[in-house]
Amino acid sequence: MKRIAGLFLAALVLVSLASAQALLINGAGATFPNPIYSKWFDEYHKINANIQINYLSVGSGAGIKQVTDGTVDFGATDGPMNDEQLKAFQDKHGFGILHFPTVLGAVVPTYNIPGVTVALNFTPEALAGIFLGKITKWNDPAIAGANKGVNLPGNDIVVVHRSDGSGTSYCWTDYLSKVSEEWKDKVGKGTSVNWPVGLGGKGNEGVTGQVKNAPNSIGYVELIYAASNNIPYGSVKNSSGSFIKADLASVSAAAAAVAKTMPDDFRVSITNPPGKSAYPIATFTWLLIPEKFSDGAKRDAMKGFLKWMLADGQNYAEQLQYAKLPKEVVAKEEKALGKIQ
Repeated sequence: MKRIAGLFLAALVLVSLASAQALLINGAGATFPNPIYSKWFDEYHKINANIQINYLSVGSGAGIKQVTDGTVDFGATDGPMNDEQLKAFQDKHGFGILHFPTVLGAVVPTYNIPGVTVALNFTPEALAGIFLGKITKWNDPAIAGANKGVNLPGNDIVVVHRSDGSGTSYCWTDYLSKVSEEWKDKVGKGTSVNWPVGLGGKGNEGVTGQVKNAPNSIGYVELIYAASNNIPYGSVKNSSGSFIKADLASVSAAAAAVAKTMPDDFRVSITNPPGKSAYPIATFTWLLIPEKFSDGAKRDAMKGFLKWMLADGQNYAEQLQYAKLPKEVVAKEEKALGKIQ
């Protein structure tokens, strides 16, 4: 009996030691890549049981703020940090922060028009006009002209946008700023902007819910949120004049133009790219990794995860409607891992 008790006690000690040795890494940020990040962190934990990566899907703006404030170990964003934000991080911590692209995704115009189930075509002019509040009816010629044969109602358009700081909004407004001088001058691009019209929803999840529940609405969400919620999303006219529906091939085509010329800091926009087959509202999404970690174990674990993400992790992307990173970008990132100290 004493021997059994001794073995039981020893087992408890081993469990306690294992728990004590478990390494917890916390991150927060973009909702856009949350489905793939959740999958990655779960799969990585399966092969590295002593490493637990927790991620809060709170929006790119909050992710940038939390990593700058030092309340998380890493951040995530769909809109790269600007020079002012990078300087704020440097001034606060005495070292910089690195952008690591993880996958590519698309932001799509999704809508809920009773009686209309076909995939609509949207021109840049129509999208800018709708979100500027200048196009207010679904049967406006700017929309109807690109959708011959579709019986569009004369109902008022209900615009839905993000209410939180959002990389999805950054991608959307970056695109609108490129295709509409009026949008560029009056609203501009950013993770948060002063929206001329519309209702706000928190996260891609919130916008998806608003569109599903509001008849005659239009919003913008990451592709997987539209696909997984079975709500229609439209094709968008690209810079070559072709109406393109977002899919893996068209998103990869959008990245092809910059893959070989990616800047060393990986901050780049791929909206409204050249190419007949390129979807025009696409983006990289980035993990924000501090250059220095005070905890060597966390540093090594983070670098280990990033190395896995750039290799095996990419194999999970397409099943979740994200495009893999171009090989040229992967090779450049692998070299950049050496900057993390």
